[in-house]
Amino acid sequence: MLRKLFYRIPLAWLQMSREKTRLAVAIVGIAFADILMFVQLGFKSALYDAAVRPQYSLQGDLFLINPQFETVFSVKSFSRQRLYQAAGFDSVSSVSYLYIDSGQWRNPITHKDRRILIFGIDPANSAFKLPEVNQHLDDLKMLDTVLFDQMGRSEYGPISALLQKSDFLQTEVNNVLIRVAGIFNLGASFAADGNAITSESTFMKLFPNRRTDQIDIGIIKLKSNADIQRIQADIQTILPADIQVLTQVELATREKEYWANSTPIGFIFGLGSLVAFIVGTVIVYQIIYADVSDHLPEYATLKAMGYSNRYLIIVIFQESLILALIGFIPGCVLSLGVYHAAQISTRLPIMMTVSRAVVVLLLTIVMCFISGGIAINKLHKADPADIF
Repeated sequence: MLRKLFYRIPLAWLQMSREKTRLAVAIVGIAFADILMFVQLGFKSALYDAAVRPQYSLQGDLFLINPQFETVFSVKSFSRQRLYQAAGFDSVSSVSYLYIDSGQWRNPITHKDRRILIFGIDPANSAFKLPEVNQHLDDLKMLDTVLFDQMGRSEYGPISALLQKSDFLQTEVNNVLIRVAGIFNLGASFAADGNAITSESTFMKLFPNRRTDQIDIGIIKLKSNADIQRIQADIQTILPADIQVLTQVELATREKEYWANSTPIGFIFGLGSLVAFIVGTVIVYQIIYADVSDHLPEYATLKAMGYSNRYLIIVIFQESLILALIGFIPGCVLSLGVYHAAQISTRLPIMMTVSRAVVVLLLTIVMCFISGGIAINKLHKADPADIF
């Protein structure tokens, strides 16, 4: 079938390459549309990936939350007693908990405040599985001590560089003098430009309105041979309706659904991709339509020689496919540069993936085929009688 489809390609290519300027404009237009689609899809994916990094960094199998919990940026607390009730199950190995709130971090150089997401943990039983966090648990046992996320935005200050010069670094959080004992890697998100981790005691000092018996996430670690789904159902049955029991994937999915459905961000990125697709379709249509118009006498001659409309339609779709392929290549390459610049600027995990490249390539082909399909209507005016 491929031979039947492509053995006539030289005619399509020769027609397209005859007008070098028009071909260049088509390539630029398609590349521009591809870059727009790559950027929209890339930022959307980066948003979701960054939003769920805290959830996937937690050390546990099951997680207790308030049913009204939607995102770590706006948590709903519940009684810590519910976590201790769940700890009574035989399959439970250990439990821990997490406090989450948003505070004001003072840049130690510029002394400007910037909002930061702060996690409060029990240093005796860490909620995180991040090695760089767990190696500083003894430091966190000291009051007024925090760990700083070095993957946060630069507006928080050159914390890593300052720690390399001196082991003793102080700044302020919520106007409380604190010591930065170390760094870890988590990363910024659309909800927070940076993160910090501290002990439960320091957390309560930073947020005096919070209560120690009200936690934000309860973390349950099961024994190695436990059936996670069965234990999840058992705990959910025993605990009151004011608690929801989720797996780690379900906890991350809830965060994604919040950003996709409860905010305009998902819609905006989806609309941006649609606009890019439409722009590319219009550009390619104009190119192919102009090409068909310029070659109407040649098409009429081919018809007079006995070539069918089917043959001419195949030529148009071959042109569309060629445009899609040669326009996609620079669009993909330039998008890599855009991703790199965006990652440095925003600290978001935006990067090229094979699956996204395949999706954009398929969208580009569909975009060009739609344009070619619309332009085919012009072929009906290629009447052999007009050339005699």
